[in-house]
Amino acid sequence: MSPRGRPRAFDRDAALDEAMYVFWERGYEGTSLSDLTAAMKIGSPSLYAAFGGKEALFREAIERYRERFGHRPPEGETARDAVEAWLRESARGYVEEGHPRGCMVVLAALNCTEQNRPVREFLAAKRRNNLTGVAARLRRAVAEGDLPEDADIEGIVRFYGTILHGMSIQARDGAELADLDAVIDTAMSAWPRFLGKKTAPG
Repeated sequence: MSPRGRPRAFDRDAALDEAMYVFWERGYEGTSLSDLTAAMKIGSPSLYAAFGGKEALFREAIERYRERFGHRPPEGETARDAVEAWLRESARGYVEEGHPRGCMVVLAALNCTEQNRPVREFLAAKRRNNLTGVAARLRRAVAEGDLPEDADIEGIVRFYGTILHGMSIQARDGAELADLDAVIDTAMSAWPRFLGKKTAPG
């Protein structure tokens, strides 16, 4: 028990986790300071002192989310294996129990007022950066001879990135893992269309 008059120690990491879950569930603009202070069990002065304000807290919460729940493109024997494994691993994460559904980076600030445009652009940049690992894996596959030199790498990244982000919204709307797996099955059937003139079906 703490001596009389000494304030209870502030667990910054635990408070950040609570803020992350609130932002993940309600989005940036849907989350008020009172929502945050209630979840974090601190007052507004402590929030500003520890995190610098709502936007700074949100940006830090996004980094915490990426550390705890982010999915890097897995390494598969082939580029196709890697992309499929990445999609399926992400889909499982989107519907796991114990946290809000979907991807926080996709859902937390799709719509923002002009005042909060920097937040929207921050997340858009994160989403683009999330796909750079896929592009790098595909370029490596070309260098190794796994993909043809005329494979449409940009098209693969754009198409399967769209599938990834769409599944996040579907998960938030109540889709189950079987539903998302069916989407992935259909998406992977389109793979040959991106492999260039030399290997694409006639």
